[in-house]
Amino acid sequence: MSKAAKPTITSWAGKTIKYLWIAFLGGLVLFILFVWMVSINFLGLFGSLPDFKALENPDSELASELYSADGLLLGTYARENRSPVTYEELSPNLVNALISTEDERFEDHSGIDLQAMIRVFVKSILLGQDAGGGSTLSQQTAKNLFKTRTDASQGILSSVPGLRMLIIKTKEWIVATQLEKAYTKNEILTLYLNTSEFGSNAYGIKTAARTFFNKTPDTLNIQEAAVLVGLFKAPTYYSPVFNPENSLRRRNTVLYQMVKNDKLTEEEFDSLSKLPIELDYRVQNQNQGLATYFREIVKADLIKWTKETLKSDGSAYDLFGDGLKIYVTIDSRMQRYAEEAMKEHMADLQKAFYKEMGNRDPWIDENWQVIPNFIETTVKRTEAYRLLKQRYGENTDSIDMKLNEKKKMRIFSWEGERDTLMSTMDSLRYYKKFLQAGFMSMDPHTGHIKAWVGGMDHKYFKFDHVKQGKRQPGSTFKPFVYAAAIENGYSPCYSVIDQPVEVYIPGQPAWSPSNADGKFSYEKMTIRKAMAQSVNSVTAYMMKKLSPKIVIETARRLGITSDLEEVPSLALGVNDVSIFEMVGAFGTFVNKGEHTTPYYIDRIEDKNGNVIQQFTPRKKPAMSEEHAYLMTYMLRGGFEEEDGTSQGVPWTLREGNELGGKTGTTQNASDGWYMGISKDLVSGTWVGGDDRAIHFRSWTAGQGSRTARPIWVKYMAKVYADPTLGYTKGPFPRPERPLSIEINCDKYEQESQRFADFDYDAKKNDF
Repeated sequence: MSKAAKPTITSWAGKTIKYLWIAFLGGLVLFILFVWMVSINFLGLFGSLPDFKALENPDSELASELYSADGLLLGTYARENRSPVTYEELSPNLVNALISTEDERFEDHSGIDLQAMIRVFVKSILLGQDAGGGSTLSQQTAKNLFKTRTDASQGILSSVPGLRMLIIKTKEWIVATQLEKAYTKNEILTLYLNTSEFGSNAYGIKTAARTFFNKTPDTLNIQEAAVLVGLFKAPTYYSPVFNPENSLRRRNTVLYQMVKNDKLTEEEFDSLSKLPIELDYRVQNQNQGLATYFREIVKADLIKWTKETLKSDGSAYDLFGDGLKIYVTIDSRMQRYAEEAMKEHMADLQKAFYKEMGNRDPWIDENWQVIPNFIETTVKRTEAYRLLKQRYGENTDSIDMKLNEKKKMRIFSWEGERDTLMSTMDSLRYYKKFLQAGFMSMDPHTGHIKAWVGGMDHKYFKFDHVKQGKRQPGSTFKPFVYAAAIENGYSPCYSVIDQPVEVYIPGQPAWSPSNADGKFSYEKMTIRKAMAQSVNSVTAYMMKKLSPKIVIETARRLGITSDLEEVPSLALGVNDVSIFEMVGAFGTFVNKGEHTTPYYIDRIEDKNGNVIQQFTPRKKPAMSEEHAYLMTYMLRGGFEEEDGTSQGVPWTLREGNELGGKTGTTQNASDGWYMGISKDLVSGTWVGGDDRAIHFRSWTAGQGSRTARPIWVKYMAKVYADPTLGYTKGPFPRPERPLSIEINCDKYEQESQRFADFDYDAKKNDF
């Protein structure tokens, strides 16, 4: 009987190889089947993938950008602060650093790097070593674009331990290969940089370059590019702001990867790796940069516009995600000059205010006495008090304790921000002592607003004093009285005696205003000189001749939209108006009698540069060209008449130039105004306390010629000193037709005036 043959080594090896092949082929078939099921989301088990249309037009949130008239990016509106760039806008240093660090074989694979996958499998899975990630740039782009790792894209099987990541990776492989078919390598690389997060609220390379280095992506040097590429590994851990040592090590790792890939020499690496990281860190927010108040005003208008304007598919525009490009009329250079002018003057004015105030509080009643419990009353109107009231109810002791509890805070000062310990009450008392200001400048011929400064510092003082704020204009309202007079046949040379005037209204006490100094000269003066010197009695006399109704009608035509009371004291500016209205109205005088509503949005484009809407100014005839010119002549009186309220303007600004202006100061000096005009610009400024009770103790110190006019003077000097702006000195253009009246008041014969009768019997001229 023969013995059974023993299996040989050769047969065992053959069987092993056979089983390995079967296992390999079976696994391959199963893997292919798995990939296929993932690609079609079989039975909803794996979660959806983007369709081909989404791949062709990937939808990522893009910040809408606000551009000045001269092409400067003023700010963005975004949930994710992201603005796209093209490949041509990328620095070669950035491209080399990215490929060397994140995907060495980017140019050779088709979305999946098998060599990298094998390395990760062997080292990370079999040997337990850290072999880095095996994802290609195409896969990472797929992850950025289509949020493959969010719960929204997961299926039923994603909850199985260990299976979730396999499904995610498979999806990214599939999408990566599809991206490679739909896009060029340069386009994929650009998509990746545009969709990546860099920390510090920076999404996309354009925003990151601006945030960390205040540069555009095409100007990044080698070491800056390496810092930004290093952030891909972990934006917070390698942040050059919050973890500078980690960032420096990571930057040098990126630089060494560039050496390994022949993008940098050893000598260059040795030199660059020793350099410190030099940042110009500027986190994008609405409290920094130019035109901060203006950007908030525009945002409100744009949100309203998006609700009223629909896309071709019927959906609404999204200001914070559609990547709109908004072009405004603001000139960044003029805006900078306006902000500088305000900062320079207000810093000095605040010192003068503190000096006059001394140890006394600046909240003063009509008897010039400090208002008791002013802060205790004011705090009850704050959000902090409202929240405490909700929490503690009628428990006033607890509310008072919290209001007076010291805590760390950073506060505004004209010497820069400083850290301190203050309670809510301390803080309110501190900030209430600051004077506030607003300024706007406009091209009267186009209606384009060129500069808008709503306040001193948007971070600490949110309220806009150009359009949101309205205050009594004081004597800056007088030109509307005189405009009504001019339209009703009075010449600028018409003369009135500076003496007491009484105006009677049935059922009301007689109104008899005094002059600013409390005196009457009893001098006969032209209405031009009276306006130049801001003589109240003459203005009151003209109001009496005309009536408040006529003056209101004139002001309305010129552009004043705020509520105006039909009372004689209207002549002295007792009704609140905004700088926005006043500048538009004064612009009518310079624009030959045509009122142009001030406007600031020129056009809106979509993310591809297609114009969605082009805005045009609203214009209407308001007064004749001759009457408008006569009003510029009247306003010139402040500079040209003896003791005019603009005589203090430096000669360097007035030389070879025709300028017009009007000061304004309210009775208790809580509001100081100045309206200034030239042949090409109309500007207005207001200065005062947030509360009307806050003001200089003396009327002289608080008058508009001291508080407001210097801002206009500094601004105009800066504008004229910049030849790139194109604003030159010169006369106001005269009407094409000869004037129908004589305006050289020195030669004018008083007897030839149309209105030569002087009737000072108030009872005969009541209205």
